[in-house]
Amino acid sequence: MKVVVGVTGGIAAYKAAEIVRLLQDVDVRVQVVMTRGAQEFVRPLTFAALTGQKVITGLFGPEGAEAAPNLDAAVEHIAVAQEIDALVVAPATADIIAKFANGIADDFLTTLYLATKAPVVIAPAMNVNMWEHAATQENLKTLRERGVRIVEPESGYLACGMTGAGRLAANETIVSAVMDTLQAARKQGELAGETIMITAGPTREPIDPVRYIGNRSSGKMGYALAEEAMRLGAKVILVSGPTALKAPKGAEVISVQTAEEMRAAVVSRLGSATMVIKAAAVADYRPKQAAAQKIKRTSAMTVELEPTADIVAEVSRLRKDQVIIGFAAETENVLANARKKLSAKSLDAIVVNDVSNPKIGFDSDRNAVTILTADDAIQVPEASKREVALAILKFAATIKQRRSTHSTR
Repeated sequence: MKVVVGVTGGIAAYKAAEIVRLLQDVDVRVQVVMTRGAQEFVRPLTFAALTGQKVITGLFGPEGAEAAPNLDAAVEHIAVAQEIDALVVAPATADIIAKFANGIADDFLTTLYLATKAPVVIAPAMNVNMWEHAATQENLKTLRERGVRIVEPESGYLACGMTGAGRLAANETIVSAVMDTLQAARKQGELAGETIMITAGPTREPIDPVRYIGNRSSGKMGYALAEEAMRLGAKVILVSGPTALKAPKGAEVISVQTAEEMRAAVVSRLGSATMVIKAAAVADYRPKQAAAQKIKRTSAMTVELEPTADIVAEVSRLRKDQVIIGFAAETENVLANARKKLSAKSLDAIVVNDVSNPKIGFDSDRNAVTILTADDAIQVPEASKREVALAILKFAATIKQRRSTHSTR
C-alpha cells in the first residue's frame, strides 16, 4: 500500500517525520508532498532520507527553480493521484482545510486532493482561536460530509503560548486512523471477496547438494501482483519460489524450491482460490537423478533431464469455476507461441512478454505485456511492474464479472 503524506506550514510539521516512520513500520510505502510553508519548518531532504522517495515541493518542479518549468511535473499530480491508496495531511493548517473545502487548487497538494479518488485523512493543528473560528468549523463540516476523515486535535499547551484545542493529535492516533481507513477501503475494492492464488519466482531443480538448474526470474512480477491484489481487497495466497524479496504483509506465503513442491502447494490450495495467476517461471526440466554428494569437477559431465509437472495444465483440469491466468515468457514468435499455450492449457487469459528485451521482464522493475484471450489482445505498454500488475488484475476482475453476469442470465 502507498500513501502520500502532505505536510503543511505549521509548527507541528516536524512531527510528520515520525508519522512517516510509523507508517513505514507497518509496511506502508510513503511519498511526501510539502507546501511552500512546510519547507520553512522542515527541509525536504529530511523526508527524502526517510522515505527514499522524491519529495514533491511544487506543481511545476522544485519551488524557486531557475530552469524552465518541467511540463512532465505539471501532470505528475494525476499519476500520483491514481497510484496512491490514501492521502494523509498532517499537520493540516486552517489554510489547507479552507482550500480543500472550497476546491482551490493552487499548488501540488491541493491539486492532488482534487485529482485523487483515494480516501483522505487530515489531522488539523493550529491556534485554538483559529480552530474554533466559525469559518474553520464550517470548512471541516464540508469535508466530513464529503467523506474526509478528520483526526481531531488534542487540547493542551500550544506553541503560541495559549492553551486549548489545536495540538496535533498523537502520531499513533493519526497512524491508527490511516490504517483503519486503508482497511475500510480494501473491503470496498474491486477484488473484495476474492481469494487469489499467485505463483511467483523461479524454481530450483537440484543437480547435487550444491548445484541446481534455475532461471533468471526475480519474482518481482508475482510479488507486485500479490501486493496490488491485496490493495484491491483480495485475500492472497502467494506460492513463491526462492527470491530476495520481502514477503508482502497480509498475504499467506508458501515458500517452495522445486517445481514439484510448487505443484503440491498449488494443488493443495486450489479449492480455496477463486482466481489463480501463474506468474512463476517454473523450470521445464529437472535432472532425472540428483546426486547425493557434490559432483567433482571433471573434463565433461552429462546430466540427463526429464520434464517437470505441467502445473498450469493440471490446475486447468482440476478447477471448478476459478479464473485461471497464465504467463508466457517468450523470445520469438511471441504472440503466436502464447496463443498456442493459451489454447493448450485451457486458460481464461495469458500474459505474454518478450524477455529478449533487457530493459523489461526478468529482474527488472518494469515490464510491458500483452494480455491474450480467445477473443482479445490487450496491450499494456511499458510501465512499472506494479502498474502492469494492476492492469492484469483489473482484467481478471472483468473476466470474473462477465462470467458472473453470464451465469445469472
